[in-house]
Amino acid sequence: MPKGDWRRLFAVALLSWCVLTATAGRCLGSQALKKASLIPQWEPQAQFAGYYVALAKGFYAAEGVDMTILRGGPGEPPSRLMAEGKAQFGTFFLATALLKRAEGLPLVNLAQFVPHSTQLLIAKKADGIEKPADLAGGKVSLWGPEFQLAARTFFKRYGLTVEPVPQGFTVDLFLRGGVAACSAMRYNEYHAILNAGLDPEELTVFDLGAHGLDLPEDGLYTLASVLAADPDLCRGVARASVRGWEYAFAHPEEALDIVMSHVSAAHLPTNRMHQKWMLESLRQAMTGPGDPLGTLTRLRYQAAAKALGAAGLAANAPSYEEFHVPLP
Repeated sequence: MPKGDWRRLFAVALLSWCVLTATAGRCLGSQALKKASLIPQWEPQAQFAGYYVALAKGFYAAEGVDMTILRGGPGEPPSRLMAEGKAQFGTFFLATALLKRAEGLPLVNLAQFVPHSTQLLIAKKADGIEKPADLAGGKVSLWGPEFQLAARTFFKRYGLTVEPVPQGFTVDLFLRGGVAACSAMRYNEYHAILNAGLDPEELTVFDLGAHGLDLPEDGLYTLASVLAADPDLCRGVARASVRGWEYAFAHPEEALDIVMSHVSAAHLPTNRMHQKWMLESLRQAMTGPGDPLGTLTRLRYQAAAKALGAAGLAANAPSYEEFHVPLP
């Protein structure tokens, strides 16, 4: 074989080997990604921006996870989907996670993102409601069972009997006078009520945290069985989620673009201005002075467990070490 032909043949063979190696590497890399699903506890909104950003920016993939974020909402509670094996990860308020654990669902906290309570009950002063006792006998709209624990503990603390009414994605029923009070998050429904034309001076706001129920809220959870089977998967999801929240707060407009793509796909009645308020309010709630983002402190955990125990709920809470896996 002439020397030139040999060199050309060698070059072609080498190029083919490189292409095959690169293709195989991509295929192996794709196969190496572990499939997982995450279910947020509510409909798509900036409350879950960090997870949406982590997915869009490839942070889960960088941790070896092929993540799917399911659509949450009143009809898709994380506790049910995780119990049925349809999701390996979910978001819960800490109090809800403790209650579900007491009921037999072995939830484990991987990261705590909202360290304090932002939950409110809102009424109108024009209806004669200025103190907790004024709610007695009235209609109060509440979200589904996964969100009612703090409000029901509030009622019990003040010896109140109220008529619960289901509350969905909006506060329209409250605005139309259909209930005496509604459930609200400071970063969400409170802003919607103000945007509807009510002034803060017209409202009576019961801040549940100020009434002895300063319970940490949104955290990232898995099941003990998932953690035992694949601790690296769980820690990777936690790391990617923290990174997603950090990126969302550092690049809010890009994060809002990502959030609004999920909102639009779900055809939800909200807008970018409201989601921007929510993201900024969450940034303030999640990044104050103190512990790093994603930390569940022993003190906050024990305080929440004590408050629920005193209310006759979630007795015999697990130890801090059993309930929480520190971030690597």
